Order: sequence, then structure tokens, then C-alpha cells
Amino acid sequence: MTCRISAAAINRTLRGTTGNTAPISRPFRGLRLGFGTLAALTLVILGAAGARAAERSLTDASGEQVTVPQDPQRVITLSEPDLDAALALGVEPVGTVAGRGQAGPPRYLGERAASVEVIGQFMHPSMGRIIELQPDLILAGGVPDPQLIAQLRRVAPAVVTYQIGESWRQALQGAAEALHRQAEAEAFLARYRERATAVEAALGQHAGASVSIVRWNPRGPAYMQRDAFASRVIRDAGLRRPDHQQEPGTAHTPPLSLEALERIDADWIFVGTLQPAGEAVRALEQARDMPAFQALNAVQAGHVVSVDGSLWTGPGGPLGALAILADVEEAMAPR
Repeated sequence: MTCRISAAAINRTLRGTTGNTAPISRPFRGLRLGFGTLAALTLVILGAAGARAAERSLTDASGEQVTVPQDPQRVITLSEPDLDAALALGVEPVGTVAGRGQAGPPRYLGERAASVEVIGQFMHPSMGRIIELQPDLILAGGVPDPQLIAQLRRVAPAVVTYQIGESWRQALQGAAEALHRQAEAEAFLARYRERATAVEAALGQHAGASVSIVRWNPRGPAYMQRDAFASRVIRDAGLRRPDHQQEPGTAHTPPLSLEALERIDADWIFVGTLQPAGEAVRALEQARDMPAFQALNAVQAGHVVSVDGSLWTGPGGPLGALAILADVEEAMAPR
């Protein structure tokens, strides 16, 4: 048995599914097709339609329109917030960059990121390794170099999920849109708001206290600026930065001299180093015995808390935000 299908119908279908506007050639007009041949043609047409349906377009944080897979399978992340966001949304990337000042992924992510291959440093990924990993999507949040973005887009769709200075929430939402996991992101943010409210309620007499967030370097301490990652998180728990630490920005100050240690003082001091061992750790240990350090109000009150500097003084994402809230509750909630 045969079935007659018109060339016009085939052309209309192909135009609708593949975008090919070239008409089918005259010898095929009014062609009689057996059911087997017709079934094969139908599968080709449906396959083309599926391929187009499996892609979608979005406008990323840089204002560029990018066509991305509907369900990406091989994702590379090029910043700590993107890696954190992907993991929080249930996506394990095939590659990522190391945390700032670290050899591997951010230390605070622990086993969650242990199997993710490191392909370089922030702003300095290995293009060779990226190509070898055959990504179908690259999350390039915070990358300010348009030439690097252009190189990445020769390999796979690259989405700038956030711009430098934007919050971790904006970074999460940018990653969620690229990964097609907006519902998961909204659910996470709802849980986060509940958690922040619970931590604030648990602080009791310490609610609203001032908090200094300090990274200790080999050359001395630096405190995080007003809009740094950890600064935003503690604000969600009703805490504040001291009045003398209100410089706008998301980074840290230049290292302070030991004669200016009063600049790191507050009701509470959360202090850490990027590496768990090494010169910075030794410098902090030595400073703790100095009279100027011992004279700080937070030291006198027993309110100095040692924390993971890769979490508290680096860029982070949703999982990091929860970890900071846990540190705050552990240290400050009355027992």
C-alpha cells in the first residue's frame, strides 16, 4: 500500500522544523511513498523538530542573546558562584575553575565538588581542556573579558550569568535560567529566606550586632567591603558591618598594618585565611599574641571566630550562603 504526499506539504513541514526554505525538487512532487519510506521521512521531520525544540534563547547578564540547550548535559562553570549555583540546582559540572587562591574547587564545597575536573583559574581557563571536555553549555559569570567570551562561544554556548558587583542571588537566577532550573532556584531562595529568619531569631541578645569579616594575609589583615558575599549574607540574618567598615564594593581592603588593628574591631570578628595552612596562618597565629590584638573589644569579649577564609572572604553562591548562616548560628546563638 502506498500513500500520496505532496511536495508542498513536505516543504511546509521542513520549513517549520528545520528552517530550510529551499523547496523540494520537482521530481519528487506528488511522489507516492510506501509506508516504510513515509515512516522514515516522518522520523527525520520529527527529529528535526525535536532538535529545534531542544534549544531556546535567552538574554544573559551582558545583554547578549544566546541559544542554549533545553537540557544541558555537559556544563562547565568558570567562577565559584556558578559552580556553587549549579550544584545547588542539582547539576554536576564536568569542569570548573579553582577557587581564588586555591588549587581545587572552593574548599567549602567539600565532597560536592570533589569529582569536578579543575581546568584552570578564574579568567585563565585552559581552552584545550575546555575543548576536550566537549561542553554543551559554559557558565561564564563575572568574566569581564569579551575576547575570552568570544573564544568560549566558538566551543559551546557561553552565558554570562552575572556581572561583577551583582549579588549571589542574581548569579543564582542567571545560572538557573541558563540551566532551565528556575523553579529549583525559586524553591531554594524560599528555603534560604526561612533559614535566615530562623538564624536571626536564634541570636537572642546578639541580634543586630556588628560583625567584622577579616581575611588574614601574610602581610596583615584586610576586611571585606560592604557588599562582599559574606556581608550580604549576614545582613540577611539581621547583622551589620561596623560603621568604620562601610566602603562600597565586593572585594577586600588593602592589608592593614598591625598598628591599625582597631580597624578590624567590631562586636564580633570572623577571621580566616584562604589556605588552611601556610604563611598567612602563621602570621595570624603570631598576631593573636600581640597586645594590640588582645586589646580589641571583640577579643576581650571572647567574640573572635575562626572561619574558612575561602568561604567567608571569597565569592560564593547559595550553598556558601547556607554555610555562612550555619557558622553564624554556631558561633553567636546563645546556648
